[in-house]
Amino acid sequence: MSEQRPKIDSMLIAIPPGQIVLFKSIVESYDNLATLRTEDPVRHHLRIYFSADSRDEVEAMMASLATQFEIERLA
Repeated sequence: MSEQRPKIDSMLIAIPPGQIVLFKSIVESYDNLATLRTEDPVRHHLRIYFSADSRDEVEAMMASLATQFEIERLA
């Protein structure tokens, strides 16, 4: 019997450096919804990883956070 792994999706964003710490704290406060990693520290690009099943919740979270943060969706 093969074990199915959950599909992981991601999105690449850019945020001004002064907003990263607060943004990361808020994203991590959504228990087990998403994980945030630095993709390119020079350009301040962050990658958000999440379960494909949670895409709608992550999109809602990002829409909500876009009212407080300067978020540029890159991919």
